[in-house]
Amino acid sequence: MTTRWSRRGFLTASTASALALPLPVPAGGTAAAAAEADEFATLRAKWRTLVLGEGFSPTAEPFKSRLAELGSTANELRHAMAPAPGSLWPDLVYADPEPDTDQESYGYSGNLHASYGRLHTLALAYSRPGTGLTGSSTLRTAILTGLDHLYTDVYNENRARYGNWYSWQIGAPQALLDVCVLMYDSLTATQIAHYCAAVDHFVPDSAVAAYTGTSTGANRVDLCRVLALRGIVGGSAAKVALARDALSPVFPYVTSGDGLYSDGSFIQHTTVPYTGSYGSVLLGGLGMLFALLNGSTWAVTDPQRQIVFDAVEKAWAPFLYNGLVMDSVSGRAVSRGLSATDAKQIQQDDHLRGHPVLASIVLLGQGASTAENARWRGLVKGWLQRDYYSPAMNDPALPVPQLSRLKSVLDDTAVTPAAEPNGHRLFPNMARATHRKPGWAASLSMADRRVTHYETGNGENLRGWHTGSGMLYWWGDTFANGQYSDAFWPTVDPCRLPGTTASRKVLADAAGGDWGASLPDVNWVGGATDGQRAAIGQYLKGLQSTLLAKKSWFFLDDTVVCLGAGIRCTDGTKVETTVDNRNLGPVGNAPFTADGIVKPLAHPWSETLTGARWAHIGGHAGYVFPGGATVKALREARDGRWRDINRGGSTTVLNRKYLTLYVDHGTDPTAATYAYLLMPGATAAQTQARADATDWLTVLANTNDQQGVAVPSLGFTGVNFWFGGTVGDLVASDPCCVMVQERGDGTAVVCVSDPMRMRTGLTLTWNRAVTSVTSKPATVTSATTGASLRLTFGDLRGTAGATQRVTVRLG
Repeated sequence: MTTRWSRRGFLTASTASALALPLPVPAGGTAAAAAEADEFATLRAKWRTLVLGEGFSPTAEPFKSRLAELGSTANELRHAMAPAPGSLWPDLVYADPEPDTDQESYGYSGNLHASYGRLHTLALAYSRPGTGLTGSSTLRTAILTGLDHLYTDVYNENRARYGNWYSWQIGAPQALLDVCVLMYDSLTATQIAHYCAAVDHFVPDSAVAAYTGTSTGANRVDLCRVLALRGIVGGSAAKVALARDALSPVFPYVTSGDGLYSDGSFIQHTTVPYTGSYGSVLLGGLGMLFALLNGSTWAVTDPQRQIVFDAVEKAWAPFLYNGLVMDSVSGRAVSRGLSATDAKQIQQDDHLRGHPVLASIVLLGQGASTAENARWRGLVKGWLQRDYYSPAMNDPALPVPQLSRLKSVLDDTAVTPAAEPNGHRLFPNMARATHRKPGWAASLSMADRRVTHYETGNGENLRGWHTGSGMLYWWGDTFANGQYSDAFWPTVDPCRLPGTTASRKVLADAAGGDWGASLPDVNWVGGATDGQRAAIGQYLKGLQSTLLAKKSWFFLDDTVVCLGAGIRCTDGTKVETTVDNRNLGPVGNAPFTADGIVKPLAHPWSETLTGARWAHIGGHAGYVFPGGATVKALREARDGRWRDINRGGSTTVLNRKYLTLYVDHGTDPTAATYAYLLMPGATAAQTQARADATDWLTVLANTNDQQGVAVPSLGFTGVNFWFGGTVGDLVASDPCCVMVQERGDGTAVVCVSDPMRMRTGLTLTWNRAVTSVTSKPATVTSATTGASLRLTFGDLRGTAGATQRVTVRLG
C-alpha cells in the first residue's frame, strides 16, 4: 500500500512530539506565555516539514531509492562513529594542535562542520519514513551520544574558534539546530540549554549588529537562520525577532559591495558575481525563513522583501538555462567537482547547482503573489522539462524536500511550461551579460576595477585566472548542455578559455590573491542593449601581465560578432585569442571542417589554417572569419584532476578530448587584431553561406580607438567608442557605447551607455534623417532632429553604466 508523507501528517506527528517536552515558561506562567510556547512548537513542526519534505510517497520513485540510500548511509555512519578526544569519527579529526586561521586550521574546523553534518544525516534517517531506520532506538542513542560528545569536547561556550569562521557560525550551528528540531522530543531541558549556550557563544547577537564583513548577503541570511532556529529551539522570542529584523538589510538594492543591484546583478565577497552559488544560498535561505515565519508573530513583513520576489525573474532567471545555472556567476564553486572525501563521488556541476535554485524558486513562490507564483512555476516546469542532459529527478545530490517540490511542479497538469525567452540582458554592476535566441543561449564574463578577474580562496578555483578575460560560454537548446558539466574545468587549458585573450605567461596557482582581490585598473567595461541585441566592450588588462586589449562583442540573432584590437604585451610570451575550445567528451569524434575540407579525427592533431574563411565543428557551431584569417586548429586529449584546481578535489585522473580554434598573436604583439563570428548550432552549409555573404556584415572599425559593425539586413549598428570620434554615421564626443536598431515600422531606438561611469556630458550625432524623438530618458538634455539626430546627454555618472534608450521616427 502506498502511503503519502503529507504536510498534515507531519504537522500532527511533529507537533505532538514537540509538545511532549514543555518549553520553559516565562515568569508568571501566564496564558500569553503558554501561547508563546505553543507557537514555538508550531514553528518547530513547520521546520521539520521544511527539512524533511512533504507531499511525496516513500514507496514511489525516485523517493524510495533515495530514502533507502539515506538509511544505508546512516547505518554506515552509525557503525563508524567512535567518540574520542578530538573526534567523533576517526576520519574527521577536529582537534587542531596549533589552532589559528591558516589553511590547516580550516581543515580541522571543516571537520567539525562535517561531524555535525553526519549527525544531521543520522537525524534525517531517524525522522524520515522508508529509510529502514525510522524511529530506531539504536540510532537515536547514537545521535544523542554524538551531540553530547561534540558539545563536551569542542562546540561549547568555553571554547575559542579556530580555522574558518563559517564552520563555527553557520555550518556547525545550522546542522546542530536542525538536529535539535528533529530530535526535540528526545532531548532533555539540560541538553537544549547546553546546545543553545554553545550557539549563543559562537553566534552572539552582535553577529548581525552591523551589515558588514562576513555578515552581508547570503552570509547574513545564513546567520539569521541560525538565530531564528536558536530562538525556536530554546524558546526565545527575542532571538526570533532579531533574526527577522536582521534580514531587512538584505532586501534593499545596493550600489556597491555585497547584495542585489537594481540591474539584477548579485555580488558577494565585495567583487565577485555570485548569483549561482551564494545567490542560491540567499534565495534558498530566504525561502525557508519566509515559509517558517509566515503566519507567526514574527512573520517577515518588511515591504522591501518584494525586491527579492522581483529578483527571481530579474536576477536569477537570466542565468538559468535548461536546468543549469551558468558558471559565469558561480565563482569558485565551478572547481567543486569531485571531492576527495565524498564517499558517493557525486560530481557537482552547473546542472546540480541549478536544480536547488529551481526548488528555492518554488518554495519562495508560496509567499509571493498568486500571479508571481504561477509564472515561476511555469518557468521552473519549462527548465525541468528541457533539462535533457541531467534531469532533476535523477539528481543524486538533490535533497528530498527540493526533489519533492520540483516533482510537484512536474506533476501539476495545471502548470503550463514557459518557453525560453528571446532577448538580451546586460548586468553592468557585475560585468556580465546573457543572450538568448531560438536554439541557443550565451553568457559573457568580464572584469573591471569593481569586478574581479576571478575568485580563489579556501584552496578552490586555483586556475580560474582568465575567466574574467572575456570568457564566452554558450549552450544549445538540445545539444552541448554538458559542455562545462563534463569535467571541463579540471581538463581544459586554463589559458585557452573560449572567447578570452590571454598571455601564455606562467601563473602560480591562486595568482592574484584570495577572495576576488585581483581587480584590473580599468573602467571601460560594459555595453548597451535594446533588450534583444547588444553591443558590449571590455578594455582588458591581463592578470599579473602587461597584456592590454580592446575586445568587443555584438550579440545578434544567430551570431555573436567578436572583434579584438590594440592587443599588446611585453611578457616575453605568446598571446592568444581563443575563438572556441569545445569539450568533446571522452571520445571526441565530432567532425571538423575548414573551408569545405574535412580535417582528421585523430588526437593529437594540429594545423595552421591560413586565409581561413570559415570553420565548422559538427554538432556544435560554425565560425566565420571576415576577409580571411590565420587560425590555428588543435585536437588534443587532455588529462586533469579536480585536485589540480581545488585542494579538496579528487586525485582521479580524467581525460577529455578538445577541439580548439585560436588566433596566435605571436610573442609580445604591439597592435594585434582579430575578427570572427560565432554561430551556435549552425550547420556547415549555413556557416559557408554566411561566409559567402560578404555584404551581410560591415566591420566599420577595429582599432584601439573604436570598434564597430553594421548589419544592414538587421538594421543594426553597434560601436564601442574607446575614445570619441567618428565611425560610420555615428559621431561621439567622448568614450561611450552606442547601439542603433532600425525597425520595420519607420522608427529606431538609439541605445547609449557610459561604461566608464565618468561622463559629465556627452554629445552623440547620428547622420541619419530623423523627424522626431518620441521618447527619451531624463539624461538627454537636448535632442535636435532633421537631416541628422544630435543628442546631448547631461551627467551620466549616476547611471551605473545602464543603457539610455532614445526612440525616434526616421525621416
